Amino acid sequence: MKRFCFAAVLIVAVATLIKPVFPREPEITSAPIPQDIHSYSNPTQARVKHVDLDLDVLFDRKVLRGTVVLELERSNPSRAQELILDTRNLKITKAETSANGRRFTATTFNVGQSDKILGAPLTINLPPRATRVRVTYETSPQASGVQWLAPSQTAGKKFPFLFTQAQAIHARSFIPLQDSPAVRVTYAARIRTPKDLVAVMSAENDPTTARDGDYTFRMRQQIPAYLIALAVGDLAFRPLGARTGVYAEPSVVERAAKEFEDTERMVSATEELYGSYRWGRYDILVLPPSFPFGGMENPRLTFATPTILAGDKSLTSLIAHELAHSWSGNLVTNATWRDFWLNEGFTVYVERRIVEKVYGRAREEMEALLGKRELTDELAKLDARDQILHVDLKGRDPDDGFTNVPYEKGYLFLRHLEETFGRERFDPFLRSYFDRFAFRSITTEDFVNYLKANLLDKNLQLAARVQLQEWIEGTGLRADAPQAASDAFTKVEAQATAFSQSGTPARTLQTTNWTTQEWLHFLRSLPAQLDASKMAELDAAFNLTRSGNSEIAFQWLLMSIRNNYTAAYPRLEEFLTTVGRRKFVRPLFDELVKTPQGRERALMIYRKARPGYHPITSATVDQIVKWNEQGGE
Repeated sequence: MKRFCFAAVLIVAVATLIKPVFPREPEITSAPIPQDIHSYSNPTQARVKHVDLDLDVLFDRKVLRGTVVLELERSNPSRAQELILDTRNLKITKAETSANGRRFTATTFNVGQSDKILGAPLTINLPPRATRVRVTYETSPQASGVQWLAPSQTAGKKFPFLFTQAQAIHARSFIPLQDSPAVRVTYAARIRTPKDLVAVMSAENDPTTARDGDYTFRMRQQIPAYLIALAVGDLAFRPLGARTGVYAEPSVVERAAKEFEDTERMVSATEELYGSYRWGRYDILVLPPSFPFGGMENPRLTFATPTILAGDKSLTSLIAHELAHSWSGNLVTNATWRDFWLNEGFTVYVERRIVEKVYGRAREEMEALLGKRELTDELAKLDARDQILHVDLKGRDPDDGFTNVPYEKGYLFLRHLEETFGRERFDPFLRSYFDRFAFRSITTEDFVNYLKANLLDKNLQLAARVQLQEWIEGTGLRADAPQAASDAFTKVEAQATAFSQSGTPARTLQTTNWTTQEWLHFLRSLPAQLDASKMAELDAAFNLTRSGNSEIAFQWLLMSIRNNYTAAYPRLEEFLTTVGRRKFVRPLFDELVKTPQGRERALMIYRKARPGYHPITSATVDQIVKWNEQGGE
């Protein structure tokens, strides 16, 4: 143990001297930085422009250990005498400054009082000529943005796995930095891992790199901190096209490559609509099933859940969504988490335009209808303050804003603009928007001003139909919100009515060649309450309890809880103890705790599932089941 630690320290010291210097793209003139209530940092006085990481990945201790060098831009060096960074549960052992990046001198620092949401500020004293700060640190094994998986939690069962998840404000749990989406940085990294594992990052990855445990990366475009990402595991790579590919564990990679074979077409389709792809390559990393989200749009390397590997490409709209972020979110970014809808509403809109071009209008409309129904259901449960696009998150965790509102209500607002002005006007406007604000972080006010100047004010008669203030600041959903149309769904609804009201046997229903979207609409069109015989009849006809499609399985298990269909309970436990995707986990636990018997079952399952959940997922379920630090009620 001591020998290993000494060697690691020696490697860090040598690496600092020999680390390659990567060229970066020309910097873009920065816009004024808005106040970010979710960051302690002081970028208006001292702004971080570049991040240089040098880290050891220590699986035995479940920590990242090493240094970060932060290159600064100081508005007034004589007045900006300190740099304030965001941290969460980091062990800071040293802070140094340098005027030239070669010689560093120790300086004083202080870690302030920790806040449950924001973490703790790290204040570093800056000498007058300092342009760089080097911090030596170590993460906590419980870092909120890092998950360490044992071999048993992976597909291959032989090697451990690590991945990070920085959105919204979890980057501060594995890097001390200015953790605000308004602060954009370039970055480089040197990552040392066990020699039989591969490291990849949201940066330039070389799929042919030697598996030697020593990896270097660079991200030359400016990105916010929440898009810095790292994964380490037993990974294989398969190309999907000239600039696209997929990483996954060896036992998963072939299936993933087949599922995602349309990715190159998606990139080309988006470029036709909204301009060139500006990130070089677009690759996908399929993570173990504990990943808390469907996907994360880390630039150049989307992190994706394996729950979208349905075998028929029916769930690849998630890939279209994460790809769309390469324009809306990564290229043009929300400046604060109150402006989150600028990321997600635009991305859902672009996603559905991609799906339309690649798979056709019929599939796009089905997905739009499903999305609107999910939004309507959620709006009925949300407080008024959370029904607003420009949501107020003061005093709250920005993760609280991750509802369907910024996604689906934001999409409907943009579709309303499209339908009002026509694609012949709206498409050029949206393309110009991406060009105008490329590699910038903007506020809702910035967007509204651009919208007025470049679309509304140029078409005043049409603009009169757009109630802009109500869409952005109003609660609920306006009556004139767009409504998608689907002939296929009309036929599905007829089958649901025939089964639930007319007594048509399940085995005779006309379900041949139904897509995932049609099955979901069928299940959601059935009455909320079905007796056990009806549930059993459906299960016998379509084997829904054992469905390998995660979306269908989730919907069926939700219905099984509501209707006390006990035959599905073993599958429910299996699902919740193997899948950590919050989209599925949260509603299932929400439904379970509605009855005393269900709450007992929820706690029984959660005791088994919790150790394998990502901190983001467990934090959500802890609140649902009223878990405490002792691991009980």
